[in-house]
Amino acid sequence: MSLIGNIIWIIFGGIFIFLEYIISGLLMCLTIVGIPFGLKIIQLSVLGLAPFGQKVVYNEHAGGCLSILLNVIWIFIGGLWIALTHLLFALLFAITIIGIPFAVQHVKLAGFALTPFGKSIR
Repeated sequence: MSLIGNIIWIIFGGIFIFLEYIISGLLMCLTIVGIPFGLKIIQLSVLGLAPFGQKVVYNEHAGGCLSILLNVIWIFIGGLWIALTHLLFALLFAITIIGIPFAVQHVKLAGFALTPFGKSIR
């Protein structure tokens, strides 16, 4: 079932989300300071390409204060806008019954996009 959901997700915009995240992740990796943020954006792109059947989990050894600091910086750099975009898409998809699973995936993406440090995809 998750394979069918992922195929439909890719057809209805998942490929654009993936390409957007990959390009921005590679651009962030151009500077030494941006490498941690770029790697998390690339991780987010994998989730953006095929979100069905994947979970976002908290790491047990998240790094403590460093994860919190990076999440705060990330929120100001662009995490807030990415999360708001996913929440807007979630509201649009939730209008129809067929779109509810896609709305749930956008909410999952919004949570990971807002604070990606200290979390991983399984």
